[in-house]
Amino acid sequence: MKVPFLDFSKMNEEIRDEIKEAFDRVFESKWYILGKEVEEFERQFASYCGVKHCIGVGNGLEALMLILKGYGIGPEDEVIVPSNTYIATALAVSYVGAKPVFVEPDLETYNINPKLIEEKITNKTRAIIAVHLYGQASEMDEINEIGRKYNLKVIEDAAQAHGAEYKGRKTGSLGDAAGFSFYPGKNLGGFGDGGAVTTNDDELAEKIRYLRNYGSIKKYHHVYKGHNSRLDEMQAAFLRVKLNYLDKWNEERRKIAKLYLENIKNESIILPKEADSRKHVWHLFVIRTKKRDELQKYLEEKEIGTLIHYPIPMHLQKAYSDFNMKEGDLPIAEKISKEVLSLPMWPGMTEWQIQYVIDTLNNWEGE
Repeated sequence: MKVPFLDFSKMNEEIRDEIKEAFDRVFESKWYILGKEVEEFERQFASYCGVKHCIGVGNGLEALMLILKGYGIGPEDEVIVPSNTYIATALAVSYVGAKPVFVEPDLETYNINPKLIEEKITNKTRAIIAVHLYGQASEMDEINEIGRKYNLKVIEDAAQAHGAEYKGRKTGSLGDAAGFSFYPGKNLGGFGDGGAVTTNDDELAEKIRYLRNYGSIKKYHHVYKGHNSRLDEMQAAFLRVKLNYLDKWNEERRKIAKLYLENIKNESIILPKEADSRKHVWHLFVIRTKKRDELQKYLEEKEIGTLIHYPIPMHLQKAYSDFNMKEGDLPIAEKISKEVLSLPMWPGMTEWQIQYVIDTLNNWEGE
């Protein structure tokens, strides 16, 4: 049996007719940038997240960058980021000229460890970016308390956590502002790039609406040195369709995860955990093992697709070689990078596929 890492077939088939209708609607409107589709998606997604504002932008990286720029964060400033995440989180900080300061994760959740944040705060620190990694919200009460104590902005990187919850509140509403990605593989993904900022901060929302469009909301009147970072009408129309299915698809992910968690029984494999007061939406189902490369090869031979998120920690990437950090400087992130493996996880997996993955893992002789 073949089990791909990701397969859009069932999801796409489920929404095929609605997607065609959305395409025709935009095509016939003859208005393709910053029109009614974007406005309506912004309204719907803001309501979904439980916030006042949603601003559609070009992608998730630019969503974070625009938040930082909107808050006036720039050269000479520092921003706390997790050491274990995709490089886009750090790149957003670099884009505004500030310095990302890496803080190690909690090995139970893989999210930033709040207990390690304060020791990294200096008089240059302006913000904390909390990444809701793999689809599980960070420990936001503790992080927000630190933000208040030191007068820091708390920014959510919610690129992997559409619809996830923390103590009954959805991601995107848990800090001062949040950045989302709508890359196709996300829980809420378009058919191309896209992103959004969500916030209750009226002043920030207004500024980002300028910044995303060359610093302008009135044609040829430029208030800021802005950017071209706009969610386009077609992607907004597609996302409006998919938003109606997000909770259903997230529940399918949760059912698959539950089967994995209850039935994968191999002492060589460390399973992920859902922390208290969270609703994990399992963008990724990430296991750990000391023989990760051997396991990945074994699964490949059994025609089970896997990916490694992420094989090289940010501080060891060539892009950040100017930080002069070396192996051993961030041991938890390094340990995770050597041991993690993401299993197939997508709405539409059949019972046979799920059971095949479980049986194959249980039959692996890891030791």
